[in-house]
Amino acid sequence: MKTKSRFIERLGWFLDESITLPGGYKIGLDGFIGLIPGIGDFIGGLLSSVIIYKAHQIGVPRMVLGRMIINMMIDTVLGAIPIAGDVFDFVWKANKRNVALLEDYQLQPKEVYRKSVIQNVLFIALLLGILVLMIALISWVIGLLITAINS
Repeated sequence: MKTKSRFIERLGWFLDESITLPGGYKIGLDGFIGLIPGIGDFIGGLLSSVIIYKAHQIGVPRMVLGRMIINMMIDTVLGAIPIAGDVFDFVWKANKRNVALLEDYQLQPKEVYRKSVIQNVLFIALLLGILVLMIALISWVIGLLITAINS
């Protein structure tokens, strides 16, 4: 397997850690891009997807790429929430996580692959659980509305 490119490392750093705040906390361009109403988080997601695409070109297996996509999706979706999502963008650092995941995979491929399978299954189970709860909640609200209308 080829080694991680300097480009991936620099892009992850630029998006998540290129600005050092007083006290040493680091933030990057991704959080600022996310502040643009409507399209900021979409643009940030596109930039994050470049890291995932480059990892794919290097030959990272689908399970590990899936974990990277989950990191990016969490960043993009939760980052789109007004105000709280903007703060989340500066904290989650999906790009830094994905660069570290790529580095770890190159050092311990079997271990990272195994962890990725487990985390992907847990994430899918969580999403299915949320979906079931949402359906139950919607059904309950519809039931209340029907009861109220019939009363």
